[in-house]
Amino acid sequence: MKHITTICTILVLSVGSALSLYGQAIETALTLEDIYKNGTYPTRSYRSVRWLEDSRHYTILERNRERACSEIIRYNAKSGERVVLVGADQLVPVDGTDPLAVRDYQWSADNNKLLLFTNTRRVWRYHTRGDYWVLDLQSGSLQQVGASLKSSSLMFAKFSPDGSKVGYVSEHNIFVEELGSSTVTQLTDDGGERYVNGTFDWVYEEEFNCRDGFRWSNNGEKIVYWHSDTEGTGTFYLINNLDSIYSIPTPFPYPKVGTTNSAVKIGVVAASGGTTKWFDVPGDPRNHYLVRMEMVPGADQVIFQQLNRLQNSNRVWIGDLESMEIENILTETDEAFLDVHDDLVWLEGNRYFTWISERDGWRHLYRVSRDGKEISQVTSGAFDVVSLECINPQAGYLYYIASPDNPTRRYLYRSRLDGKRTPERISPAGQLGQHHYVMSPDARWALHTYENAQTPPVISLEEVNSHRVIRVMEDNQKIREKYAGLNLSTKEFFRVDIGDVMLDAWMIKPAAFDPGKSYPIIFFVYGEPAGSTVQDSWGGGDLWHHYLAQLGYVVISVDNRGTAAPRGKAWRNSIYEQIGILAAEDQAAAAQEILATYPFLDRERVGIWGWSGGGSMTLNCMFRYPGIYKTGIAIAFVAHQKLYDTAYQERYMGLPDKNSEGYHQGSPINHVSKLEGNLLLIHGTADDNVHYQSFEMLVDELIKQDKLFDMFSYPMRTHAIRERENTSLHLRRTMARYWLENL
Repeated sequence: MKHITTICTILVLSVGSALSLYGQAIETALTLEDIYKNGTYPTRSYRSVRWLEDSRHYTILERNRERACSEIIRYNAKSGERVVLVGADQLVPVDGTDPLAVRDYQWSADNNKLLLFTNTRRVWRYHTRGDYWVLDLQSGSLQQVGASLKSSSLMFAKFSPDGSKVGYVSEHNIFVEELGSSTVTQLTDDGGERYVNGTFDWVYEEEFNCRDGFRWSNNGEKIVYWHSDTEGTGTFYLINNLDSIYSIPTPFPYPKVGTTNSAVKIGVVAASGGTTKWFDVPGDPRNHYLVRMEMVPGADQVIFQQLNRLQNSNRVWIGDLESMEIENILTETDEAFLDVHDDLVWLEGNRYFTWISERDGWRHLYRVSRDGKEISQVTSGAFDVVSLECINPQAGYLYYIASPDNPTRRYLYRSRLDGKRTPERISPAGQLGQHHYVMSPDARWALHTYENAQTPPVISLEEVNSHRVIRVMEDNQKIREKYAGLNLSTKEFFRVDIGDVMLDAWMIKPAAFDPGKSYPIIFFVYGEPAGSTVQDSWGGGDLWHHYLAQLGYVVISVDNRGTAAPRGKAWRNSIYEQIGILAAEDQAAAAQEILATYPFLDRERVGIWGWSGGGSMTLNCMFRYPGIYKTGIAIAFVAHQKLYDTAYQERYMGLPDKNSEGYHQGSPINHVSKLEGNLLLIHGTADDNVHYQSFEMLVDELIKQDKLFDMFSYPMRTHAIRERENTSLHLRRTMARYWLENL
């Protein structure tokens, strides 16, 4: 990394001060220490909300600070009556003195037992491994399940339907434990490095949100589970050079674009043990994905979804757990790609189920008969159903989140289950922004969270249809007051006309903004189908970008075509086979239009930065449009699309031998020769998602092309670059210094 020694470019980031763009010290109310070290601006939320079957009560986890643990509290929705259902004393094991640190919990079907998740460990992204305990609320007994197995090795434990047993996964094998006798039955024994039972390999977890890989049958007599054979899948190695005097390699199967996937199948085994029977699903298991599987209510059947490798065909099967016969009841196809949804709900005595489809050009909900022969559209119109929130069959309504008029916002709507009548908005017209709901089973009550870019989350208990506030649970007033005291400028939302389409964007100006002055600009970009940066949500207050504005920059973000915005199928499918190409064109066109529209923006001082897909987009913009962007910071980026995983990249780009030109043009490493500006590359060496290999390959190519650049590696940090002491603060210091030195 180059070293700049002139005094005017040294950045002092002590609390309350920084350097301005011209070198003189200025006072700043917002500091990096307060954002990334001191925890000055936290927001409060509710953890693990569970509505009880009576629809009148809900339970949550609340912190008991005196005992340093979380207790389970039951609230009456109407009256607000608070009952400590599981207190600290009930969470102390027989041979212990301290209560369990409960991270999450599950109810048994009869609400007499609780399954407590504690002592957790992270597996890739989430804490899905740990210890489980069962608390019997009637007897008060507290017993650990899987006590004879390795500590913190249990995953996805769940009660049997009658609550007498608990099934769980440990070290890629499935177990069932009889609670009365503590007898443990091991159902699979081949789990290990090659075979994975009851959970998934890396790509299924990352790209399909598949983690919990087994289900109880409705009668509790069988376990249905996913089984993966990872042999043939390429092994990637993460190298740990910090924790030993010798390197420690961590291998894991990771299928890169065009290579071999794991072979995945679904099996059925008796809960008492025995031989597994396998569903004979047509198609090469290494070139198809089994992405969803659930029990059919009231039957000895399972329903599962099978994507082909290109992910433009989704076949829905119903399988009989006794005969092992399967029937294809529904097939969804698309000329580009299909998304997997989790909104399948059974209706009318389990004769119909809900289904999300984009077959009319928008993401809508349909009603499908159990045999697949009847399909009727329930919601309709020029808008996307973002998520299904609740169904009230008795009243004949379904409730869902949508945003017909503004894709940066989210509101609750309801429609008739029979598809008649126009959608009815439930969220109040005056509350502009985003709304989230955790609704009671009968759709009468909801814990409602309201927020926007200027308003931290306000959580209230409300009556759904009238949206009448019964009580405010959390208004985050303290953070609201701290935020107001910073005197930050307002995040302004606007639209950019680039000719073919209008793009959504936002802008943050310096607090002491003077339209007569000329300001440097920093574009924040993501641009990939997996996310959207332009949302009217709190997002932690977006303090990093406000900090940059405080230093004198105008910060702007634009959502190009293809991002995860509710703007219809054509919007999302527009980037098919041209990831990194169309998006970079849109970003460049938007930048040109913005620079032409706002005279206070300095064309000679234009920066861009992004993380992950946004890092890749930063590189594509810097390399392909050097006349616009003068300085860039690319973090945890994909330099060549063939380095990323099969499921994500092939979904949007097709197979590399069929779209070789698209893969070439969309990969920033192939455009290095056009770099003209200042470029900082940042990556974590333990990134299991976008491998450090991508960083090294780009660095090698930059050297070959005789391009000067800056680089910073964070040893044994993952894709999030937040592990180990002081990492987040150090990363932001590094970025801030680079902007001040180069923009």
